[in-house]
Amino acid sequence: MIHHLKGKLVEKNPTYVVVDCNGVGYFVHISLNTFSKIKDEEQIAIFTHLQVKEDSHTLFGFQEKSEREIFRLLISVSGIGASTARTMLSSLDPTQIRDAIASGDVATIQSIKGIGAKTAQRVILDLKDKIVKIFGIDEVFVEQSNTIKEEALSALETLGYARKQADKVLNKLIKEIEDPTVETLIKLALKNL
Repeated sequence: MIHHLKGKLVEKNPTYVVVDCNGVGYFVHISLNTFSKIKDEEQIAIFTHLQVKEDSHTLFGFQEKSEREIFRLLISVSGIGASTARTMLSSLDPTQIRDAIASGDVATIQSIKGIGAKTAQRVILDLKDKIVKIFGIDEVFVEQSNTIKEEALSALETLGYARKQADKVLNKLIKEIEDPTVETLIKLALKNL
């Protein structure tokens, strides 16, 4: 299996990159998350996952090992193929998906285009224990920060801010602040919106 590629970045698009490794060009499917993290440099190093099917060999690329790990967990769920997993990683960043699964947040998973309630529940049911074990997440902390985030998000929506934009700002703040309170998050989010 191809673990990673290191070579010249020949082409970069929101859905794929072409990497030249010693004269061989590899067409690698990527998520929007990876696309946003790839700098326009000549040399690139990218982690890969090779999907082998009867009629094709498809290479998926990730800027970080953790994103590849979440991709592999997602495709292990019945009903989620590689393209759906890539859509999920394009809609939400890997930490959002990881935290949503760890805290049992069906609404966040279901907010992804093409994911219904049953699929979202199956993802959480199948992966919750694995996510907690692999990433060593403290479930209580994730649930607490999600509750605080939801309260802050609700308050910002009431103040007239768009949910998606407010959600992005709050996620950034939660990563930066230790033990955030709802009030602190709202105050800081208002400065950033």
